[in-house]
Amino acid sequence: QVQLVESGGGLVQAGGSLRLSCAASGRTFSSSSMGWFRQAPGKEREFVAASKWRTGNIPYSYYSNSVKGRFTISRDNAKNTVYLQMNSLKPEDTAVYYCAADYRGSSDPYVQDGYDYWGQGTQVTVSS
Repeated sequence: QVQLVESGGGLVQAGGSLRLSCAASGRTFSSSSMGWFRQAPGKEREFVAASKWRTGNIPYSYYSNSVKGRFTISRDNAKNTVYLQMNSLKPEDTAVYYCAADYRGSSDPYVQDGYDYWGQGTQVTVSS
């Protein structure tokens, strides 16, 4: 079993920055692909970013169009942690942010069904 614990959420003004962390335990972290999703009130959960292993053990990063250029996903395998650096935050970024782990090697990093484990989420609120 894998446990994922997010942290780093909070209240920030528009234009500000936050860094979310997701600490993993229970299984070899380095073999997983990791993703971030978010869910705003009254909306479906949506893809934000992913770090996925590709041929040659090279991690590739994927981003939704709405966060590309503002958010950066990274990982520290020694700390079993994945990060989401969020800059130039906008009120529309307000949501609960979830990290997810894929140990099956799903081909599509954008879909929720490709992930095996999920964290409980951390609230991010961006005020205007």
